[in-house]
Amino acid sequence: MKEITLGKRKKGMAVLLLTILLYLAAVAAVIVGGILESYILLGVGCFWLLVGWLPFLGLKVLKPQEALVLTLFGKYLGTLRGDGFFYVNPFCTAVNPAAKTRLNQSGDVDSKSGGESILLTPTAGTVPTVDKRISLKVMTLNNNRQKINDCLGNPVEIGIAVTWRVVDTAKAVFNVDNYKEFLSLQCDCALRNIVRLYPYDVAPNVDTTGDGIADEGSLRGSSEIVAARIRDEIQQKVSEAGLEIIEARITYLAYATEIAAVMLQRQQASAIIDARKMIVDGAVGMVEMALERLSQNNTVTLDEERKAAMVSNLLVVLCGNRDAQPVVNSGSLY
Repeated sequence: MKEITLGKRKKGMAVLLLTILLYLAAVAAVIVGGILESYILLGVGCFWLLVGWLPFLGLKVLKPQEALVLTLFGKYLGTLRGDGFFYVNPFCTAVNPAAKTRLNQSGDVDSKSGGESILLTPTAGTVPTVDKRISLKVMTLNNNRQKINDCLGNPVEIGIAVTWRVVDTAKAVFNVDNYKEFLSLQCDCALRNIVRLYPYDVAPNVDTTGDGIADEGSLRGSSEIVAARIRDEIQQKVSEAGLEIIEARITYLAYATEIAAVMLQRQQASAIIDARKMIVDGAVGMVEMALERLSQNNTVTLDEERKAAMVSNLLVVLCGNRDAQPVVNSGSLY
């Protein structure tokens, strides 16, 4: 299905004025026909008063970045795009299967939330009218958080925000049943397909690119790359629906609640080990420097046993968690 743009239909004001004038002429014809007892004028005037309202059905008003998909007796006629006052065939029907769908996104607000109402509020004994216009604006879908297992089997909670818009109204209306629900479902599927390829944090011997070589990709450290892959995955799925995915961003990322405390302890232990390694490396370097300086200046001559004792004391002082308590030896060194 290819979109057909009806761009030369901005004749709404002229048709409106002409229809009103014809109504006034019909009223005058009925009055004059009754006075002159002219059945021709009376019949023409009454006929127009009965059917003259039909042209009003073909008047359509569109605001900027809005479109209207029209069908005529079941056949796709075309799409009105752009702002203006249009006139089309009065028997045309507007089609938008997603008109009543409400997602957690911009552009889907109702009258209760204080925004622009898409569904008109019905009165007693009336049926609500559904606005069938399709928004061409850039909208943001804030999809629900999902619990997904990463490539190591750890459950993580992740949420994404997808920026999208309709680029082909015919595909959006006729190729899928409901393009909004279709987009939401494809976002969920793409998110699961990509997240399961990455670990939450950097892990050894994990290939996230599919080239057979282990890399340092992770959900936490490679969020830009992960978001780009999610965007490409969604775009591949929704192209048939006439939608364009502009951007996908990770809005929430955390371990699932059942393992969050354990993973926090693991991260703390890893941080403590890394800090201890740095302290030990620094202490060993300082001890080596001290022994080298003492031997160069011949300040003190120490045998291997005394060097070992000195190294032990220095490491205890440098690596200890508490301040050292010196012991003053007033006697002989030996």
